Amino acid sequence: MANKIYVVDLTDKEREFLLNLISHGTQSARKIKRAHILLLADEGQTDQEIAQVLHTGTSTVQRTRRRFVLGNLDRALNEDPRPGASRKLDDKGEAVLATLAQSKPPEGRKRWTLQLLSDRLVELKVVDSISRETVRGVLHKKKLKPWRRTKWVIPSVGAEFVWRMEDVLDVYARPYDPQRPQVCFDEMLVQLIAERRPSLPATPGQPERFDYEYRRNGTRNLFV
Repeated sequence: MANKIYVVDLTDKEREFLLNLISHGTQSARKIKRAHILLLADEGQTDQEIAQVLHTGTSTVQRTRRRFVLGNLDRALNEDPRPGASRKLDDKGEAVLATLAQSKPPEGRKRWTLQLLSDRLVELKVVDSISRETVRGVLHKKKLKPWRRTKWVIPSVGAEFVWRMEDVLDVYARPYDPQRPQVCFDEMLVQLIAERRPSLPATPGQPERFDYEYRRNGTRNLFV
């Protein structure tokens, strides 16, 4: 049985995004190569043809296809988190930082700076110490810019909101208690995949046969 082939079908928006990414040239060489792989795959070129044009291995092409079809554009272009040193900020700490970055800056300040955010996290006893680069990395991951402010349902985000948010997060951090279970509700966007042709059932002397190409088949919201 040949390896599975994951068919790349880019939307107009995805194709435009990749072309802009390549033309600006500000991303890493690895990310730009993956963008080229997706664009060439969308044009119908084979793994071998793409690998030859981009001077890379077919395994890299196959892996990029698979990550796109089973995941999304972001997963195909970027690396998965790698195991290493323990995180300076846990999920609760990152949530506090994200809220602070979008709140009103301290009196006399026009906006939050990385140093002000670092100092504030220590004052709130979220961490004992933290560097500006760690703060920068978390803000980059969450696509936040402290100098940009937007409003949502809550008209303002201040100290009281942060305190109440911490109270909610403390509930999530409680150890498991079978006598007092926590019931959480969440929504997640999942990618559906499908085979290009229907499978053939098994017959005497012949195993079940199924198509070796996968392609995206839309998305659905999964409520858990």
